[in-house]
Amino acid sequence: MTNNLLTVAYIAASALFILSLSGLSNQETARKGNLYGIIGMLVAFVATAITVSHSPREYGILGTVILPGVVIGAVVASRVAMTEMPELVAILHSFVGAAAVLVGIATYLDPESSLTGVEATIHQLEIFIGVFIGAVTFTGSIVAFGKLKAIISSKSLLLPARHLLNIGMLAASVWLGVQFMGGGVLDSLTSLLAMCAIACVLGVHLVMAIGGADMPVVISMLNSYSGWAAAAAGFMLSNDLLIITGALVGSSGAILSYIMCKAMNRSFFSVILGGFGATSGSTPTAATPAGDVQATTIEETVELLKNAKKVIIVPGYGMAVAQAQHAVSDITKILRSQGVKVRFGIHPVAGRLPGHMNVLLAEAKVPYDIVLEMDEINEDFSETDTVLVIGANDTVNPSAIEDPNSAIAGMPVLEVWNSTNVIVLKRGMASGYAGVENPLFYKPNTKMLFGDAKKNVDALLAQMNLAQEKVLVKT
Repeated sequence: MTNNLLTVAYIAASALFILSLSGLSNQETARKGNLYGIIGMLVAFVATAITVSHSPREYGILGTVILPGVVIGAVVASRVAMTEMPELVAILHSFVGAAAVLVGIATYLDPESSLTGVEATIHQLEIFIGVFIGAVTFTGSIVAFGKLKAIISSKSLLLPARHLLNIGMLAASVWLGVQFMGGGVLDSLTSLLAMCAIACVLGVHLVMAIGGADMPVVISMLNSYSGWAAAAAGFMLSNDLLIITGALVGSSGAILSYIMCKAMNRSFFSVILGGFGATSGSTPTAATPAGDVQATTIEETVELLKNAKKVIIVPGYGMAVAQAQHAVSDITKILRSQGVKVRFGIHPVAGRLPGHMNVLLAEAKVPYDIVLEMDEINEDFSETDTVLVIGANDTVNPSAIEDPNSAIAGMPVLEVWNSTNVIVLKRGMASGYAGVENPLFYKPNTKMLFGDAKKNVDALLAQMNLAQEKVLVKT
């Protein structure tokens, strides 16, 4: 492929990636955005493969590497449930980080001989920085995967003097960078490998210090890191498209992280720095919830829903795990057919991945126009007859507003308790992912429908269908 054709292919792929990001910003255009991304990646892949390979033997080597990856990726992606998407995204981020590390080390071992003077110096810096970002992304993503998979505790690990430890590792990496550039104490390869090891430890420590409540932010943050790691690899390989793609991913991930931090009343930099501002010593004790828990039944819940004029459904990770979204969609159709105004309230960090609930509801054919974000619907709870909370916990916890000593104090939440009635579908009284007790369960206008969310939602649907059939028979 000539340089002119390669440039055209790269420009086309870059434009498609930008269109993809634009499409993914809206539910109604997300499918088209995904299609743009697939086509853009295909164009980029074919153009790059034709450029780097010049003989049948090289194509054969490339094929033996790529084909197993295609098969493994297709099999894994097809088997992953929507509830496991956060874990899949986290582990894929680690692959990008590992790739950046390997590309950096390989580039150093097989240097570009045509570079001299300032160009060679800049190239060396690209290698060092790329390996550093890649190593942090690699191990940090593995820890995030472990926390999401519950292999590692979701609680934050706050070591004494952890910020000094982070600063020390950064300082050591800078010193090793000086040695890598020709400091004279250590040779370049030793400096590079030592820095890689330190960066791996830094990635583990940064993410271990971040608690479960902030894990959605960690995922988008690591997405940003993986983008910058890819951009660094692009600089090392002199690949303009990889630089552009990495910059798009890195910047969009950073923007998403900022938006989510704002929605959670968290400092962007405190999350990035691994729980900066939290203390490893004693902390104020949160208030113990007071009141009695009121259990309810399927029949009572159906009556409340039927007699309501306005209903808001608040889904959480529990609904995703139970795969109850299709039954919830059917309940919504029945209520709307009876003249009930039904809407959904989505917290920015509902689930463990940004947009997780929106995707599940879209999959279940819930109309886009009745799925509202927290800021759009919070003021309407006071005028709502019944709120149905399905598997949500931390995102509807009033202690975020009412208890300054709570671990989630200041975090904006869906203020469901302001409605006339609240029905919470939950297995038991266990705390949420953030490990914080929820006073909502003890409020006088809240009733708990205990049990598996899928079974309870199916039972609600069956009862409502039965009631609807009786009405049709009478008429």
